[in-house]
Amino acid sequence: MLETQRSGAAAIDAGFKIRGLRWWIIGLIFLATVINYIDRQTIAILSTVIRADLHLSNEQYAFINAWFLLAYTLSQSLSGKLYDRIGTRQGFSLSIIVWSLAAMLTSFARGIQSLSFFRFLLGAGEAGNWPGAAKVSAEWFPIRERALALAIFNSGATIGAVLSPPLIVWLNFAYGWHATFLITGTLGFVWLALWLFFYQTPRQHRWLAREEHAYIRAGQTASAAAGVVEDEIKAPSVEEIAKSAAPSESEEESAPKWRELLRYRQVWAIVLMRFLTDPIWWLFVIWLPEYLQKARGFSLKEVGSFAWLPYLTAGVGSLLGGWASGYLISRGWTVNRARKTVMALAALLMPAGILAVRAADPMVALALICVVTFAFQVWINNVQVLPSDFFPGKAVASVAGLGGTGAGLSSLIFTLTTGWVVDHFSYTPIFTAAGLFGPLGAIVLFTLAGPIRRVSYGQRREAAI
Repeated sequence: MLETQRSGAAAIDAGFKIRGLRWWIIGLIFLATVINYIDRQTIAILSTVIRADLHLSNEQYAFINAWFLLAYTLSQSLSGKLYDRIGTRQGFSLSIIVWSLAAMLTSFARGIQSLSFFRFLLGAGEAGNWPGAAKVSAEWFPIRERALALAIFNSGATIGAVLSPPLIVWLNFAYGWHATFLITGTLGFVWLALWLFFYQTPRQHRWLAREEHAYIRAGQTASAAAGVVEDEIKAPSVEEIAKSAAPSESEEESAPKWRELLRYRQVWAIVLMRFLTDPIWWLFVIWLPEYLQKARGFSLKEVGSFAWLPYLTAGVGSLLGGWASGYLISRGWTVNRARKTVMALAALLMPAGILAVRAADPMVALALICVVTFAFQVWINNVQVLPSDFFPGKAVASVAGLGGTGAGLSSLIFTLTTGWVVDHFSYTPIFTAAGLFGPLGAIVLFTLAGPIRRVSYGQRREAAI
C-alpha cells in the first residue's frame, strides 16, 4: 500500500501539469456522450426511410428498439459492476468499442432480425456510458461540484441529440442510410484514441497538479465523519486539504455485491424512481421523429430543421439543473434541501406533455415538448448524482447501474406499449401516461429514500429496508 501511495504521489509531482484537469476529464466524457447519442439517434431519425426500405410496421419498429432497450437494461447493472471492478479507463474503452462496432454493423442490416441483433449489441455497449460517468465524477470531483460535472457530461446527450437530426438527414441524402451508419460509427474510435492517450485516475495522472489533487480529495472526504455525510457541505479548509494525502474511501474499499446494495432503501428508491421517470426521455428519443412526421405532418427535411429543438432545451435544463443544486449548496443549503428543491420543480413541469399531445398547432406542441425535455434533464441530472451522495466510491457505478436497469426495464415495456397503442389508437394515451410519471417518481424518491446524505456503511441496519 505504501509503495502504491508513493508511486501515485510521484506521478502527481512529476512533469507537465494541466490547470483544472478535472474539467478536461469530464469534457472527454461529454464528448463520448455526444457520440453515444449520435449513434443511438440515427435509427430514430431515419426510421421512416429504413422502415420503408425494410417494410416494417410500428410494432416491428418498437420490437427492434425493445431489443436495444433489453440489452441496455441488462448491461446497465453489468457495466456498473464491471467499472467498479476493472476501473474507468478500461471500462470506457470496452464500452465504446462494442457500441461503435455495433453502429457500423447496422449498415449491413437487411431485415428485422439483423437490425434487432445490431441494436441489441449497440444497447449492450452504450449502457456503460452512464454508470461509468457517475464513477468518473465520484473519482475526480468534490461533492459540491459533482452535480455540475454530471450536468456537463449529461448535456452531451442533448448536444448529440441536437446535432443528430441535421447531420444524419444530410448524410442520408448525400450517401444513403447504409453509409450513414458506417460514418457515424467511426466517431467512437476517434474518441477511443483520445481517451487512451489522456485518461488516468487522479492518483495516477501525470498531468494532475498536487494542489488540485488535494482539493479533490479534501472535497470528497472533508464532510464525511465515520462514513456519514453531514447535512451541510462546505469548502475544505487548509487543514483538511493538508490531510488529503491519506487514501480515499474509493481507493480503499472493495466493490460491494448486488445483494448487499439491495438491502438499502436508498438503492430501491433510485431504482423505482428511475423505473417511473426514464420512459419520459425514451419516448422522445425513440418516437419524436415518428410523432412529428406521422401525427404532426412534418417532412423528413422539417424533422432535420426542427427536431433538435427539444434537445437544445434539454441541454439547457441539464446544465441549469446541475448548476442550480451546486449553487444552492455553496450558499449554505444542505445537500438534501438543494437536490430535492430542484428535482421537485422539475417534476412539476414534466406534465406539460399532456398538453402537447392535445395542442392544435404543431409548433405549440413542439414548444410544450421542449418544456418536458428541459424539465426531465433538470431532474435526471440531479438524480444521477444521488449514488455518489448516498454511497462511497467503490459502490457508485454499481448503484448507478442498478438504477439504469430499472430505467431500462420500464423503458423497454413502455416502448413496446407505445408501438401497440399508436397502431391501434393514437399518441394521446402515451403522452398522458408519460406526463404523470414525473410527479409519481418524485413522490417515490422523496418518500422512500429519506434525507439525502451518506448512508452509514458500518451500521447497515439503519439504512436497510
